[in-house]
Amino acid sequence: MGQIIIHVDMDAFFASVESRDNPALRGKPLIIGSLPTERGVVSTCSYEARKFGVHSAMNIKDAYRLCPDGIYMHPNFAKYKEASDRLHEIWGSYASASETVALDEAYLDVTETAGSFDRAREMAREIKRRTAAELGLTCSVGLAYSKSAAKTASEEKKPDGYFEIPTPQDFMNLVIDRDVRVLFTVGKRTADKLYSAGIYTVSNLLDREEEVIGLLGRQGTVLLQLARGIDDRKVVPYRPEDAKSLSRELTFQRDVHDYRLLEDVLLLMSISVVERARRYGLHGNGVVLKITYSNMKSITRSKASVRCDDALSIHRAAADLLSAVKKQGVRLIGVGIYNLSGGRVRQTTLDEDFGSGSSGRESALETALAELSRRYGIDFAGDRAYAHRIEDLHGVAEEMRLRRIFG
Repeated sequence: MGQIIIHVDMDAFFASVESRDNPALRGKPLIIGSLPTERGVVSTCSYEARKFGVHSAMNIKDAYRLCPDGIYMHPNFAKYKEASDRLHEIWGSYASASETVALDEAYLDVTETAGSFDRAREMAREIKRRTAAELGLTCSVGLAYSKSAAKTASEEKKPDGYFEIPTPQDFMNLVIDRDVRVLFTVGKRTADKLYSAGIYTVSNLLDREEEVIGLLGRQGTVLLQLARGIDDRKVVPYRPEDAKSLSRELTFQRDVHDYRLLEDVLLLMSISVVERARRYGLHGNGVVLKITYSNMKSITRSKASVRCDDALSIHRAAADLLSAVKKQGVRLIGVGIYNLSGGRVRQTTLDEDFGSGSSGRESALETALAELSRRYGIDFAGDRAYAHRIEDLHGVAEEMRLRRIFG
């Protein structure tokens, strides 16, 4: 028996969670992401908004031009994470292996737990039913013999759909006349290469094998296999400890020319990075700084062999890198750690970093945050003690920017 794979994908996840929790939003064009007056992009949007041409990753200004009467909201990541944890708990209970792709998406290997395609079909429908009954949300589910076919199946009847592709021949029959972008790994850049050679459909691809391989090399060989429905990839459970790097970044609402402010924001971002790393028992051995200037040019600078198991060490390295870059308006800043490993360094908690149990003496991090509190008039030890958390970081950074300007 070959593989039996289920792919589950939530329908407009962030927007659906908000509509579930606020019935007044149901049936409305809801856009989650930045507000129209801000810089940023659409994280996701309801299907009502998609009718206007709005889509994920679209610049928020373009979204507003297309849908000026839409409802625009900032995302609530804590709420979405809570819903996601429950979803993956439900889905994973049916699988011998579950590969989390995102908060709202996963591949499930049910080859052993189902034992047959008929039972897998029952499982897929149970997943849809439980997702709706226990979380009040809809999902689209694909059942197939491979990962790429299951992904294609889940997209076939969105939203709230179910579709199955039992065999490679069924897959070929379904996609043969479709655009090449229906195939896994074909993004815009690869598609443009194929289009430039007059290869638009999966049928074109299969008719011109040698040309495809000449154009794309090894990727072309893989693509031809996928076009024939051949995909032996396994469902591989995601393990945070396998990550090569961890980072945080944010986009300012106005270009920042104040490099003191940038250095201070980097401290909060460094705390965010180290908290995330410790959650997975990881530490790094290098620090990377990313900057996008107001002209949209992006640069990265890195520093290897740096102690990365505490926020201040990360911040010091990032600040050193910042001091050496060209000084002009900054649109986006990010900091990260790389060369990750685990187990060698004792994993302290943030409470320890913030001085709990330190016999009344302020830790170095407490001292640094106290200096930030004095500089900006923000109590980083009180109401904003967790300003480094990703759901709060953007708002706090904007408040810091405004206070530097207006005092």
